Amino acid sequence: MPAARRVAAFGLLALLLAAGDVWALGAEQLGVLYRRGDARSEEVARFYQRMRHVPEKNMLALRVPDVSSLAPDVLTVLRERAVRRLPSAVQALLLVWTRPYAVACMSSTSAFALGYDPSSCGSPCAHTAWNPAFDAQASVLSQRRDLFPAMQLPSDDVGMAKEVIRRGVASDATYPAGVMYLVVTGDQLRNVRAQRYQDVMMSYSGKVSVRIVREPGGRTVPSVLSYFTGTARVRELGQLRFLPGGIGDHLSSYGGNLDQHEQTTVLDWLSAGATGSYGSVSEPCNDTGKFPSPLIFIKHYVRGETLLEAYWKSVAMPAQGLFVGEPLAAPYRGALPPSPPGSVRGI
Repeated sequence: MPAARRVAAFGLLALLLAAGDVWALGAEQLGVLYRRGDARSEEVARFYQRMRHVPEKNMLALRVPDVSSLAPDVLTVLRERAVRRLPSAVQALLLVWTRPYAVACMSSTSAFALGYDPSSCGSPCAHTAWNPAFDAQASVLSQRRDLFPAMQLPSDDVGMAKEVIRRGVASDATYPAGVMYLVVTGDQLRNVRAQRYQDVMMSYSGKVSVRIVREPGGRTVPSVLSYFTGTARVRELGQLRFLPGGIGDHLSSYGGNLDQHEQTTVLDWLSAGATGSYGSVSEPCNDTGKFPSPLIFIKHYVRGETLLEAYWKSVAMPAQGLFVGEPLAAPYRGALPPSPPGSVRGI
C-alpha cells in the first residue's frame, strides 16, 4: 500500500474509532447452523469453523428440510431451538445450506434473523417491516436479543463455498485500494438506485474510490470492491475482477430465488468471484428500501464493520432479501499492513 494511502486510511480509522462505537462482531458472536445428515453442509460448516476459529459451542446441527421454501411453523421451531441452544454471546447467524432459501415470501436469512412475519406476505409492492439494524451503530447487535442478522453460505457446491470462505479470510485488514462501482443501466424499472448515486459520490469523495459507470460492454472491470447495478441479467459478470471481500448485487425481482434461471442469482455472483451478494426471493417491486443502499453499505464497510453487518445495515426492509456470502469478511478492520522501509505513517 503506498505511504500516502496508508496515512489516509489510518487517519480515517482514527476518526471512526474516535466516534466511540468500537464493538465488533467476531467468531465468538457468530452461530453456525448446518443441516444434520447433509455431508456437504457439514463439510462446509466445519471448514468455516477451522478457517474462522469458531468455537465448537457455536456450531449447531439442525434437522432442516431440504426444500426451497420452509413452512413458517417449521421455521419458528428451528429458530427457537437455535436461540435456546446457542450461547448467549451469539448475536448473528450463518446458515450453511443451499435450500431452503425462503420461508413463504420471506428469505431464510431474514426469517431466521427476525422471525417469520406474516404481514410481509401481503401485496408484493407493500412496505414490509422496518429493519431495526438499518444504518445503526455497530453495538446494536449487542443490545438486542430479538435480532440475529443472518447470512447464508450455499453448500451444494462445496468447492465454491470454500472459495468464498477463503476470499473472506483473505480480505481481512487489507485496506484494499478497490473501487465501489455504481452502474447505470438502460433498464428503467430496475435502474432506480441510480437516482442516489450522486449522493454517494458527494458523501465519499476522497475517502474511497467511487465511480459511476455505464454497463461495461466487453471491457474488463478491475479492482471491484462493490458493484451495484439494476438489471434482470448481469451479462458482464465474467468481466468483473473482484477483490477479496468484494460484493455485488442487482436490483431485480428474483435474484435470491435459486430455482429460477431467467434472472441472475446470488449464486451467479459468488461463482463470478464475489464474497457476498443479495437478492430477493419473492416479488418486491422496485422499492429501493428493499435493496441495499450503496451509501449506507459503503459507510459501514469502510469504517471496519464486517460484511454481514454492513450489508444488513444497508437494507431498510430486508424481509424478502437473501443475504449470501462470508459474514466475517472485514477488509477495513484490524492492523494496517506494515509500512515499507523509509515510509512515514501518521494520524
